[in-house]
This record gives sequence, structure tokens and C-alpha cells, in this order.
Amino acid sequence: MYEHLTYEMILQRMLDRIPNNVDKREGSVIWDALAPAAVELKLMYIEFDYIMNESFADTASRPFLIRRCAERGITPDPATNTILRGEFAPANIDMTGRRFNMPSTNTSYIVKEQISGGVYQVQCEALGTQGNRYLGTIIPIDHINGLQTAELTEILIPAKDEEDIESLRQKYFDSFTDKAFGGNQKDYLNKTNSIEGVGVTKVTPVWDGGGTVKLTILDAQYNRASDVLIDKVQQEIDPTQDAAGLGLAPIGHVVTVDTVTEKAVNITMEIVFAEGFSWNNISERATELIQDYLLNLRRTWAELNSLVVRLTQIETRILSITGVIDVGNTRINGVVDNLTLAAHEIPVLGGVSV
Repeated sequence: MYEHLTYEMILQRMLDRIPNNVDKREGSVIWDALAPAAVELKLMYIEFDYIMNESFADTASRPFLIRRCAERGITPDPATNTILRGEFAPANIDMTGRRFNMPSTNTSYIVKEQISGGVYQVQCEALGTQGNRYLGTIIPIDHINGLQTAELTEILIPAKDEEDIESLRQKYFDSFTDKAFGGNQKDYLNKTNSIEGVGVTKVTPVWDGGGTVKLTILDAQYNRASDVLIDKVQQEIDPTQDAAGLGLAPIGHVVTVDTVTEKAVNITMEIVFAEGFSWNNISERATELIQDYLLNLRRTWAELNSLVVRLTQIETRILSITGVIDVGNTRINGVVDNLTLAAHEIPVLGGVSV
């Protein structure tokens, strides 16, 4: 806002106020007296610019945006802990409360509660998505007599990092237009998405008669939610499902929590390679690009009636790979056409063949 007010402009404006019969040349007493003041005034205008930017939500940096959001009762979603499935042998040793470490990643875990014989929920002690990255053998931090094996085999509830600044900024602006109140759709979205492990939610009102609500969720990695996460959300929103209002759902609502169906996307295509290249050279990169495309689709799932996996998007990504000259005859699940999914389906990569 004040970029045009340069040091030179400020100094000249000050000198213009001095009568012309006074020596105003550089090095004169007047010039030497005004030049330092012009520097300080320029610094003041820089501070004014900073204050202006930090005063408004569209330009505020994270610390000041958090303060602005607090005025609307909005706080950034905190980082959470990953909950994993741990399998221990023999099954007759109680693992509850025991701590473990994965040496290759220097990540520590604590056993929370038992699922079945030898199977427990295990919480990663590190906050954020670090805990979503690793499965495998873990070793006890303190000796456990008789323990033979300890394995992390599955992510039950993936963790989230602290909410990023642009998501928080959008949440602030949405608070002026979308009013969450008394069990309306926005209220359910806010409450459900704030539960640890939930990525996005789709609300289906009156799906099984008056007063019924269905909440279909994806986990924090935009995948199909595990049974553990579904149960966790169900217990927080409507544990009794009898319209008693004992959870976050209002009295009179019967809420059912479920998740999506995964639709396998199997891709076949014909590729013309540059000399010295083959499918073996690019298969890993091609698979990665297609998986990224499907992940981006899943991120938008809650905002759309249904997702469409497009042939052109797949071909464009393959063509961007070094060594690929042309792509043709691309098929999704054996059909030369886009794949349109049902409202509660998400795409996952089945396989790619060339």
C-alpha cells in the first residue's frame, strides 16, 4: 500500500518545504538533518504495510490469522496421533500400556487397548503424519519376558498434521456464509470432520425416513475408513441411535456412520517409447502419477455428487514422463471411456498394464 513512498520521495518532499534561499544540497546541514528522518519515516511506512496485511484475514500470516479466527470461535485443527493395529505373540501376554520402538525410523509407540487375543490398538507417540508411513517389526523399550514377535500390520486411524494456513483461512471466510446450527448439514460436517482421523464427510439427510441422517466418511488419508474409525465417530455422534441425543447429534436425530465402497481402477494402454526406454523404466513413475490423480479425485469426493475418472487425465500424466512419445487405446476396466462412480464410491488403483 505504501510501496510508492520511497526514501528518496520522502526526503525530496521534506526538502521541498525548505525555502530555496537555504542550501539544500547533499552534504549541507539541512540535507544531513533531514536524511536520517527520511529513513525512519520509510521504515515507519514499511511497518504500516505489515500492520495492514496482518489486520485482514486474506493477507494475515499464520499467528495473526489464528488470532483473527479466534474472534469467530475458530481454531486450527491440531495434529493427531496415528492408531495402528499391533499383533503380538504369544497372545497370552498383556501388552496394554507397554511402549515400543521402531529402530529404523526412531519412532516410538504405546499399546492402548486390546482388540482380540494378541491384537491391540497401538498409538504412535509422535504427532502428525509421520506415524502413517511405517508398518513392520517393533521392539519393546523395556524387556517383556516371553515376548516373541511384535508387528504393526495396519493403520486403523491415520493421523493428520496441524491444519494448514489456507484451509484455516477458508474456514474463517466460510463462517460468514455457512451457518452451522442445530443439526443442519454444516453442523454435522463441522462436528464430524473435527473428529481425529476423519478426512472428509458427506451428509445424506432423511435417508431412511424422517429424522435419519447418514454420515459417510473418508479417513485422514482420503481412503476408506476402518471399522475402528467408523465406530469411534459413531460413538461420538450418536452412540445409542435411538434419537435420545446422547452424542453430538441433536435430540430426534438417528445417525448412522458408514464409509465408501472402493472401486478398483484397472488401466490398460498402448505406449510408444523413445529409443532406450521401456515399461520397466517408467512403470514406477507412471503408477505414482496415476495414484496421485486418484488421490486428488478422492480429496474432492465430499464436494461432488460423484467422481469421474477421465481417460484424458491419465494419458496426459503418462505423456509427461520422459521416454514416452505417445499413448493410445487407453481403457479403464476394459472400456474406452471415462469411469463414472456412484455417489458413495471412490477410485483406487487396481493395476496398470501396457
